Amino acid sequence: MSPGVRRAGAGQGAAAAVQLLITLSFLPSVVEAQVTGVLDDCLCDIDSIDNFNTFKIFPKIKKLQERDYFRYYKVNLKRPCPFWAEDGHCSIKDCHVEPCPESKIPVGIKAGNSNKYSKVANSTKELEDCEQASKLGAINSTLSNQSKEAFIDWARYDDSQDHFCELDDERSPAAQYVDLLLNPERYTGYKGSSAWRVWNSIYEENCFKPRSVYRPLNPLAPSRGEDDGESFYTWLEGLCLEKRVFYKLISGLHASINLHLCANYLLEETWGKPSWGPNIKEFKRRFDPVETKGEGPRRLKNLYFLYLIELRALSKVAPYFERSIVDLYTGNVQEDADTKTLLLNIFQDTKSFPMHFDEKSMFAGDKKGAKSLKEEFRLHFKNISRIMDCVGCDKCRLWGKLQTQGLGTALKILFSEKEIQKLPENSPSKGFQLTRQEIVALLNAFGRLSTSIRELQNFKVLLQHSRDTSTLWWERGTLR
Repeated sequence: MSPGVRRAGAGQGAAAAVQLLITLSFLPSVVEAQVTGVLDDCLCDIDSIDNFNTFKIFPKIKKLQERDYFRYYKVNLKRPCPFWAEDGHCSIKDCHVEPCPESKIPVGIKAGNSNKYSKVANSTKELEDCEQASKLGAINSTLSNQSKEAFIDWARYDDSQDHFCELDDERSPAAQYVDLLLNPERYTGYKGSSAWRVWNSIYEENCFKPRSVYRPLNPLAPSRGEDDGESFYTWLEGLCLEKRVFYKLISGLHASINLHLCANYLLEETWGKPSWGPNIKEFKRRFDPVETKGEGPRRLKNLYFLYLIELRALSKVAPYFERSIVDLYTGNVQEDADTKTLLLNIFQDTKSFPMHFDEKSMFAGDKKGAKSLKEEFRLHFKNISRIMDCVGCDKCRLWGKLQTQGLGTALKILFSEKEIQKLPENSPSKGFQLTRQEIVALLNAFGRLSTSIRELQNFKVLLQHSRDTSTLWWERGTLR
């Protein structure tokens, strides 16, 4: 090869390297630049939320989710889709329910006349063996007969309380307790037209939106041109606060779920042993401003907005749990007391946050119009919870139903401030009540949001590291 050709080739290679370096360094900075500052519809900046979540909330909410009261969630995964014939299947074989083999079931939950409840053994080896035996991502029910007896005891205790918001699912013969710690939310391979039909139905049918205005980047909708996104957001900004809030809540929930999948992705599987971890490529595909045509940063800001809404709900419901009559019952007196102490500590942190969303600005118009709008808001959200029964992957359905119920409980709290303020100290109240399932869903759903924001910080670090590594490679190349 002649020197001229070598120089030309080297020049082209250098130009390509420079372009690669520019691309790698540009994308992370754009994500960081666009997901900063003050959020719309509230006076709170993202950096303050990041710091508050990282140093105060995340460590405590993670610990709370490991407590017996909050790790078991009762759910009916067999309800048929009420809107269309189910046709969804995971692209990998890991979404269906398979019980863990009896030989792998940990030490059971002790129950009986003493009402004592001993913790399930939680050694890493047992959990890994059980998870491997029940296949990747599949829901398993490592519940012994003693555990089931304990749950019956829990139900008797709940029945003795003054509940007025009982869910049909709790009584269904098809409902089952699921150990959330053994069924982490992560990538399952559930995607394609079935998954998008679910989200399409949520966005297109439930956001107070005329069909003439199309949500941007909707894969099921025909292309309408480059102006679709702007026409959508122009329409959105013209709505009243309540309807903007509704859309942002759904978008934030969608972003949070996508972040969980990106952060806990199936990277490889060797000899039957899966490797899970963050997938930067998948994160960019879902959130990068270039690959999403500017939509990604909007989604992430809506995640922060949803976090603020649920954070506000926790601060508002604190008086309900501060009463001595409220007991997070499992039968183990000491553990129940420790769990409540930790929960009240979290509530104190939520109340200390200085930049809460002001829910008083919602439904504040004339009484008749406000009441009608609130009811429409409630019915739209109830419909969304029904759509979750159309998810074709059991594990995805589990976490979708839990997070939807958690958000619904948060909205119930925000709409019940007066009733909460009137709660008696030493007797049940007929004005406001939370079921065990609502409490478990509320705290776990907020825990998922807290985890999402924490994972977003991790992705920023990984993107920065990717940029720094590329810079070092380029510098080494130029020195040769």
